[in-house]
Amino acid sequence: MTTPRTDTPLGPLPDFITDGTDGTDDIVRFVTPVGDTMWLVRGYALGRAVLTDKRFSRARAALPGGPKFNDAEPAADSMMSMDGDRHARLRRIVSGAFSTGRIAAMASDVERLTDQYLDEIAAHGPGADLVAQLAAPLPLAVLCSLLGVPPEDSARFRDRVEVLFDITDDSPQDKARRRTALATYMKDLVDRKRRQPQDDLLTALIGAHDRGALTTNELITMGLTLLMAGYETTVGQLGLSVLSLLTDHDVYRELVARPERIAPAVEELLRLNPATPLTFPRVAVQPVRLGNVTVQAGEAVMVAPLHGNRDATVFAEPETLRLTGHDTAHLTFGHGVHRCLGAPLARLQVRIVLEHLLRRFPTLRLAAVEEPVTWKEGMAVRGLSRLLVDW
Repeated sequence: MTTPRTDTPLGPLPDFITDGTDGTDDIVRFVTPVGDTMWLVRGYALGRAVLTDKRFSRARAALPGGPKFNDAEPAADSMMSMDGDRHARLRRIVSGAFSTGRIAAMASDVERLTDQYLDEIAAHGPGADLVAQLAAPLPLAVLCSLLGVPPEDSARFRDRVEVLFDITDDSPQDKARRRTALATYMKDLVDRKRRQPQDDLLTALIGAHDRGALTTNELITMGLTLLMAGYETTVGQLGLSVLSLLTDHDVYRELVARPERIAPAVEELLRLNPATPLTFPRVAVQPVRLGNVTVQAGEAVMVAPLHGNRDATVFAEPETLRLTGHDTAHLTFGHGVHRCLGAPLARLQVRIVLEHLLRRFPTLRLAAVEEPVTWKEGMAVRGLSRLLVDW
């Protein structure tokens, strides 16, 4: 096993990701930010095993009183908190929106939006904050288009959806109020879509509801789940990917000279610097042997893609961004039946942003200021709140 570095571009990592108490490397005990004890799986092979093993239940982890990592986890009625047939039923309903053909058809819109933001950056430069001016607005615009959120609602939508990842010390009452406001907005949007249907995912979900395939609560929760899975994580991944390249000047210059290598580079950037360092918890429904330990029934397990993606027994030169890539798939988007549905859309956005950014700004560099990079705090995903650049 290779322990991830904690310097840039990985940024600061909490002790519970790297500290273990049982003397093993691939699986360790740790205490979550809310005080619960869990097992953290850090080996690649063990991680894949957990993510496909039906003896580990997402639904059990979402029950009231179940072991928690933080208070930003999905609700029990979310697709991401279900097992078996319930999960499969909901996943089938939305899977068509993320098919290869549907995502490929979105490429022209993503390219148009990317160029629009880069035009604005160029017009106001030299100098920019790539988070505020590109990494944050692009996924928002893409999601609004996919779901059918009116452009005039986008700012309100952004401010509200961020509460789904908020793990700050704000009062539970304040967080509940903001989550209620987001759910209320989604209900209102569903009502508007019902009166004026369009060719978007939310309208399709309303049709599924009217056919009896979704309950009203499932419809609202599905809309919120897609927001949670698609917005903050992609914002984080875009910023982290650009930062990785800006801290490796040789790779940046190589990609500028050979843009055909950007696609394999995207997979390496996803492997080395994932916005989602940990999966959601799973609870063992019976004793399960993992490596050198036995996870008892009722104990919770989390998988750490941040570690598994750098497992030296699986990936050659695990700390190096290899433009030739690796034959083995990384764990950034998970594995098994809960593998991220939006992975193709996230990949598409990262690839297009890098292709257009490097072509337009071949001399891009971190700004020569005291703190060009600021890391987000109080969020359940990794990301940047500021990325100052110059050219």
